[in-house]
Amino acid sequence: MAILVCGGAGYIGSHTVRQLLAAGEQVIIADNLSTGHRAAVNPDVKFYECDIRDKDALKKIFAANEVEAVFHLAAYIEAGESVIKPLKYFNNNVYGMQILLEAMTECGVDKIIFSSSAAVYGEPERIPIDEGDATFPTNPYGETKLIMEKIMRWVSAAHGVRYVSLRYFNASGAIEDGSIGEDHHPETHLIPLILQVPLGKRDHITVFGTDYPTPDGTCIRDYVHVLDLAAAHLCALNYLRSGGASNYFNLGSGSGFSVKQIVDAAEKVTGQKIKTELGTRRAGDPARLIASGDKARKILGWAPRFDDVEKIIATAWNWHRTHPNGYDDC
Repeated sequence: MAILVCGGAGYIGSHTVRQLLAAGEQVIIADNLSTGHRAAVNPDVKFYECDIRDKDALKKIFAANEVEAVFHLAAYIEAGESVIKPLKYFNNNVYGMQILLEAMTECGVDKIIFSSSAAVYGEPERIPIDEGDATFPTNPYGETKLIMEKIMRWVSAAHGVRYVSLRYFNASGAIEDGSIGEDHHPETHLIPLILQVPLGKRDHITVFGTDYPTPDGTCIRDYVHVLDLAAAHLCALNYLRSGGASNYFNLGSGSGFSVKQIVDAAEKVTGQKIKTELGTRRAGDPARLIASGDKARKILGWAPRFDDVEKIIATAWNWHRTHPNGYDDC
């Protein structure tokens, strides 16, 4: 039986597909390529260019393939843009989840592993963040992810579709051979933005706020390698295969690194000085976001393999220095 990866041409999706293939799984990809890249798709994988809001297209995929489970990674992800264009996010993310679940229930597919986000928590009540902590998103992106989780919960109760929701913290890095990696347009994630400086694509990196209540005054985030996120999807699949009940899990390293620490580590990895300029705080940026990963370790048997930030950045640098223009260089 096959695994359908919705969003399999994207950053995390393409790495997850690689791990599924390495594990001997049969994989099918559905992606509308609005943010994903055709060059990220393994040529040996059956690929459907379609939108998850197109139920007829999804039902044709299910009819033509014996699909055991769906990995759902097809969503818009930019929190800042979601504040300006909330309807775009609700239409693609929430309505997309509705249509996908309608197609699954009508076609008898009863397992889904969902790419959620730490953004469901909003401003954290405590650090590290536990799955039982309050969920009060501070932007439409986080709100859509939380609504999508709630939709799955009710569909599970009504139709028996079991799910695992994986709440990512800061995805980072790239596959070690540098063949695929992170390529967003525009890029908003810290590590690739920092690496644009030694690549000569920008003059400096702006540090937004140096007066936070942290050791060096800059924000602290929990960085988890994209291959560790991919591995968690396989753990979740095996959990559901073994009869596990619907559940949700944080995916993070359990430790945090400040913006300054990331810049320092990038300088060591690249061997180049990275110019920084100081900016004012951005509204809604918490001082610390660090995950408690205890639940995923205990129940899924998942633990991050990449626990050194320099190693994480080194894999990202291997991708970016060999593909300075992203997939346009493929």
